[in-house]
Amino acid sequence: MLVKQIVEALEIWAPPALQETYDNSGLITGEHNQKITNVLVALDCTEAVVDEALELGCNLIVAHHPIVFSGLKKFSGNDYVTRVIKKAIKNDIAIYAMHTNLDNVLSGVNGKIAQKLGLTKTRILAPIQNRLLKLVTFVPAAHQEKVATALFSAGAGHIGNYSACSFGVMGEGTFKAEAGAQPFVGTIGTIHREPEVRLEVVVPDFKQQAVVAALLRAHPYEEVAYDIYSLKNHWSQTGAGLIGQLPQPVDTLEFLHHIKQQMQTHCVRYTQPIKQQVQTIAVCGGSGSFLLQQAIQQQADVLVTADFKYHQFFDADGKIVIADIGHFESEQFTIPLIGDFLKEKFPTFATLLTKSITNPVNYL
Repeated sequence: MLVKQIVEALEIWAPPALQETYDNSGLITGEHNQKITNVLVALDCTEAVVDEALELGCNLIVAHHPIVFSGLKKFSGNDYVTRVIKKAIKNDIAIYAMHTNLDNVLSGVNGKIAQKLGLTKTRILAPIQNRLLKLVTFVPAAHQEKVATALFSAGAGHIGNYSACSFGVMGEGTFKAEAGAQPFVGTIGTIHREPEVRLEVVVPDFKQQAVVAALLRAHPYEEVAYDIYSLKNHWSQTGAGLIGQLPQPVDTLEFLHHIKQQMQTHCVRYTQPIKQQVQTIAVCGGSGSFLLQQAIQQQADVLVTADFKYHQFFDADGKIVIADIGHFESEQFTIPLIGDFLKEKFPTFATLLTKSITNPVNYL
């Protein structure tokens, strides 16, 4: 196996273009053409995890949190970040991180939390905006299926849980081939009228280049006419947090105990319950206080997340229950999430899950 084979599969699932601007997901050490024998999955790539990888013979670590968030100016080994990087490079261990891009897909970190808590009818809490485009092209009717199939294969035409979505309407195109042209239909110097389909598809902005390239390859015309428009639509399959429903209303305190048990946390810090039962639940792995107002606006009964500060708990304001379960605790099941994905994609390849507990927080 090569690193790039693992990376390509992971990036189809959680495209790096979906990470937040402050993030540093992707290949941190190693090379895409590097040969690997085993992969170790972890939440954090600490020095203990690198030592574990060495002991197990793993030369690729796939972690949720990037060990490097910003530029490194010195590699003295006087801090844990440079010690990890130096040890990984010296031992030819590749490190790959998938952080907020895995947070921002429906089947990612928050989908796993929702599964653990038994939520149904889940949807993105704060969908990504201004990332969708509309591609419009004009195709001879006999070539509509070929061109549409090429666009779909390149990543166009996904709307919610549906793929191969397009719209076509018949019309008539006109053109006159000038000297030097090699027209697919028509003759030089004569205006030609051709029955054409106006074909429209939705395209994520980061797939624009690949989709346009596929269009140009599949389209029969020498000069391909197409338009690209920016859309204001929310992208319902990507974004921060998730909201869903419990199968039936549950006593508030009973649900808080359910969180503690299912998420295997030592402590749930929560605000005053405001009603006897809850059913609509919002979740966000890691630091999710920025989603509080969205959770309130969408009438969530509880927001399950981590890293709320003291004064931020007041912002619940009798409208929602905040349940802070700890950062590590909220994301720890990302390890089997990634592991299960890799085992399914590469069933004959050795994927191991770390046994190192990387939580820097201890409880008495």
